[in-house]
Amino acid sequence: MQQNNVSSEKLAGLRSAGFPQQAKEATEQEMAEMEALVGVTPHSVDCHLFKEPVKKRRRSHHGQQFQAFPSVEQSALKEYEKLESRTRRVLSNTYQKLIQSVFLDDSIPSGLKYLINRLLALIEKPPLEPVYVGFLGNTGAGKSSLINALIQEAMFLPVSGESVCTACIVQVSSGCCDQYEAKIHLLSDQEWKAELKDLTKLLHRAEGPGGAEADLWDDAAEEAARKLQMLYGRGAEKRRYEELLRMKPRGRIPTSRTITLKAEEAGELSVKLDPYIRTQRRDWDGQSVDTQIWPLIKYVEVILPKSALIPEGVVLVDIPGTGDFNSKRDEMWKKTIDKCSVIWVISDIERASGGKAHEDLLNESIKACQRGFCRDIALVVTKTDKLHLREYLRERKMGDQAIQSQREAVLQRNEIIKLQRNRLLKEKLKRKLPADSKVLGDSDLVYTVSAQEYWQRALLTEEESEIPKLREYIRKRLLDKKRRRVTKYVTEAFGLLLLTDTFNSEESLLTEHLNTGGLRRFVEEKMELLEEAIEQCFARMEQPLQTGVQVARTACRRILRACLVRSRGNQGFHQTLKAVCLKNGVYASRTLPRIDLNEALSQPIYDQIDPVFGGIFREGKPAGSALMQHIDAFKHSLEERMEETGIVNGWKYDGYKRSFLIQEISAILGGLEGHILRRKRKIYESITSSIQSDLKPCYEEAAQITGKKACERMKDVIRRGVERQVAEGMFERAQERMWHQFQQLKHGITEKVKGSIMTMLMLAAPQGDGLYKELADVRSEQKEMEKLHRSLREVAENAQLRRGMQDFLLRMSPSKGAPPGAKL
Repeated sequence: MQQNNVSSEKLAGLRSAGFPQQAKEATEQEMAEMEALVGVTPHSVDCHLFKEPVKKRRRSHHGQQFQAFPSVEQSALKEYEKLESRTRRVLSNTYQKLIQSVFLDDSIPSGLKYLINRLLALIEKPPLEPVYVGFLGNTGAGKSSLINALIQEAMFLPVSGESVCTACIVQVSSGCCDQYEAKIHLLSDQEWKAELKDLTKLLHRAEGPGGAEADLWDDAAEEAARKLQMLYGRGAEKRRYEELLRMKPRGRIPTSRTITLKAEEAGELSVKLDPYIRTQRRDWDGQSVDTQIWPLIKYVEVILPKSALIPEGVVLVDIPGTGDFNSKRDEMWKKTIDKCSVIWVISDIERASGGKAHEDLLNESIKACQRGFCRDIALVVTKTDKLHLREYLRERKMGDQAIQSQREAVLQRNEIIKLQRNRLLKEKLKRKLPADSKVLGDSDLVYTVSAQEYWQRALLTEEESEIPKLREYIRKRLLDKKRRRVTKYVTEAFGLLLLTDTFNSEESLLTEHLNTGGLRRFVEEKMELLEEAIEQCFARMEQPLQTGVQVARTACRRILRACLVRSRGNQGFHQTLKAVCLKNGVYASRTLPRIDLNEALSQPIYDQIDPVFGGIFREGKPAGSALMQHIDAFKHSLEERMEETGIVNGWKYDGYKRSFLIQEISAILGGLEGHILRRKRKIYESITSSIQSDLKPCYEEAAQITGKKACERMKDVIRRGVERQVAEGMFERAQERMWHQFQQLKHGITEKVKGSIMTMLMLAAPQGDGLYKELADVRSEQKEMEKLHRSLREVAENAQLRRGMQDFLLRMSPSKGAPPGAKL
């Protein structure tokens, strides 16, 4: 009876939450049977899954029905969070006991210092790094509309209309607070002054005849003028840098350079937030609309109350345009892309077939796979409800009998787009990434979504809008990352608690003879082999680097001509080229395609090295040519030797001492992964950075040119500068600098491994005449940690059982939302 009460309560929660009737076809008896199988009780987390979000759903004035966070995933997340929290508490208790036991001792042995420092490092280890999902797309592609649909707030972020677009990077996440909150981060005073100097240089020329080309403003100059007018008022675009420095900007600028907004309701915060993240325009009289500090905004951080749709630990990032003229904002634009583990390239249905801007964004996403944390790329085609039926039928050469309705046409076109774009995207990725990259094995590389149909459902069901599919992907990604992170954390903590046992034991982990002789020599020999393996791994880059340099030397004139020559001449290109020179070869704008001369010149090299580079730094199950494969082989050889050592020496305590050494090796080598990822970006960008550094003098010279025919003279300076540097070995120097970065990484890996492993062996050796026998008793913490370690498998097994039961019940339910006779 109690189980049935729980089921009734959950079904009532479903109804009060506004779930569609089709989503609750399971009867109370079916729910009770499922709960009994998976062990749900009235006091478990699952019983209240649908209660807490009800209040927040009432905050959404659109009354939209939606699908909540599945109880299976919610339960698994909660269990992993509990495991992590309890492990952290056990480590804290152990740390406090050890500190108190050695508090009065002036000379703490090195072994105990190692243990205490490792405990402290694990205690202070930050929680799970968020899963950043980047939305990369051009103005009007539908990024904000898509995010609004995912968070279930129809008009939360401003959507495009009448040339309106998101003006800065916006990060959206959920937290534990009850309120909606936004933080607007502004450029520092120094950062704005640096941009202000470049803006005034771009707009002002030295006195003298400028010629026709200087009388016209191009897009770069228009954007610069608009920023100054917005911040300082009309006429600011005509003032000098020194004059503007003395002027007080309009609008309130807090000394903290951060503006915090809070609201009880989503709509209330949206109204407050709108002026800060919407591209500002001017009224017909030239006066600014709403806030005047828009040019100072660096990025915006939005925190929603706890959500049943987008869980805590997920950050949705709206990344507008292709960069920014401000150096700091542009640097942040790139770093934001690089920290995204998932990138969705957003393109509306009318532009899904390509275009330069779209291809540029797709290329930027692929580069993020090479230099950053990105592991998954997908194309999200938006506004798929937009279709003219007669036109579509004529283009497809179909009679009226083939397609009976607008809905059927939309669904058919979606499938065609998926097949076509999936094939093209995979072909593009294959040219840049290793053949066995994870992303190439994904079945879903293209999504066809309609935010409008998600809300209105005039043509498509909720599932057919594919918004729930994107949510499911995000949740699964978070759960997988949480599982891997907690498993590693609990295992590492368990190993440290095993170590404390050795200090209170008369049995040492290793005999003196074995430590100073066999194992130390074994480690040194394996370290030499590891260094040789890494050298051979990196040596695979030599040939593609050399080939790339030869191709780049041959193609540089053609590439430079394509960058500098415009079909309509210099008209409308003068200030843009000056902006390129002011920023050392790079011009980035939120509304215009990115121009990067350094990247363009280096592209032939990247075309040659990309597959090999990706192969070296691949994750997952790397092949023999991957760097982590050699490190794993080194780890396994040490683990095998530890196993042999344990057998020979007859280690007791159920192998706990041997387990400590093996787990500590895994922890030491596992920490290398983060070091390698951080260095990878610097290695990959070293070619472009080298070329930019060599060309900087010619950019600076070109930026100073004013007067008649300035645009053509700037081009001449750039051409001569590039030709001179190429003749003097610019591409060869870039090759050498990349190779130097590889060598630095190799030395960094070997030094870190050698130092850590030797310290561990020293720690495991006999520590003297009963030095630690009076150490604090932490046996209760050891037992608790052992239970937590066993719980890891139980959590995984329970999650699998719950998932299987839920899938079974869903299969037993009627199809949701599809009209009778609909052709799916």
